[in-house]
Formats: sequence, structure tokens, C-alpha cells
Amino acid sequence: MTLRLGDIAPDFEANTTQGSIKFHEWLGDSWGLLFSHPADFTPVCTTELGKTALLSGEFQKRNVKVLAVSVDDIDSHNRWIPDINEVNGTEVNFPIIADEGRKVAELYDMIHPNASEKATVRSVFVIGPDKKVKLTLTYPASTGRNFYEILRVIDSLQLTADYSVATPADWKDGEDVIVVPAISTEDAKKKFSKGVTEVKSYLRYTPQPNK
Repeated sequence: MTLRLGDIAPDFEANTTQGSIKFHEWLGDSWGLLFSHPADFTPVCTTELGKTALLSGEFQKRNVKVLAVSVDDIDSHNRWIPDINEVNGTEVNFPIIADEGRKVAELYDMIHPNASEKATVRSVFVIGPDKKVKLTLTYPASTGRNFYEILRVIDSLQLTADYSVATPADWKDGEDVIVVPAISTEDAKKKFSKGVTEVKSYLRYTPQPNK
């Protein structure tokens, strides 16, 4: 199953390191970050889950619930977590799905046979409170993810969901944003009280409206 932006994220029940969950019910009115790792007790994954735990306050600030998944069983996860905590100087405080039956991996197309027939690739799904897929990313097993980039994209997604703006290349929270083409410059100047800078008729900047 190939998930596209705007699709409803498949619901599922799963056993996790924090108990059984029903995904949509667990997500509630929050945003969600669902990401897979190839296997427990592997070096890159140990750093990734540690970084996620270290950034837990940043995710909470953005009303994002984090959920990791691999095809290892719950005992393996629980044996591995102390390593993650020790190596990264943190405490894993988000659930890790035990997906040994590959239910979640198949629902979210996380196993790419030409890369590995057994392990999940490094998939990332950002899911909105409406349960729709807002972002998908896929990394190979050899490349650890940049979780600051994931936070940056979540900032953009949440901003653009509430305002008629888009974010330019390399944008960071607090920087100027782009007025969407559907709004005329005249209307934009009325809508955005902080001002509008017209570079081209189709490229207009305004200060971030929620700052």
C-alpha cells in the first residue's frame, strides 16, 4: 500500500512498550510522528531513538505524539531501551511498537524488498489531527535522520495549516514566509498587517503571522 499526502493514515491496534494502543484513538487531537527503524540493537537506530527522546520537549511543545516501530518483539525493545538511555544520556519516553507480524510495516509500506526483505527502511510519517498524512520521508538504513529537520517541517505544516502562507527554502520558525498565490497583493496587504514585500508579482513575503 502506497500512502500519499492527504490520505487517511491507516488505523491499527498494536502492542507497544507502553501497552496496547489503537492508533487513531491514541493520537486523539494531536499531531503524530510515526517512524520506523530497521532493527533493535543497531548503532544508527540507537542514536536516532536517543535523539528523539532528547527532543521530547520540542515535540510536546508542538502537540506531537511520537511513535516508533520495528519488526522486533516487545522483549527485544525492552532489553534495548536501557542501551538507548545509557548511550544518549536520556530516557525513552515514547512507545515503540512491536511489529513482529509486520502488520504496521505493511500498512505503511515500510519494507522495501530491494533494500531488505526483512527490515523496515527508515520511514517517517507526519499525521495531522484530522488523521491525514501530511509528510512522508524515506531514508536508507545507512543514513540517520535529521530530527531537527523533522521539527522544522512540522513547524511549517502547522503554520501553513492555519494561515494562507507557504514557507521558502531553508525556512526556520520566526523567519519571513511567502503569501500563497491565491491571494492578490492588494488582499494580502489587508490580510497581513505586518506588511507585504513584493519581489515578483507571484512572490510576496510577509513576516510570520503567528509571531
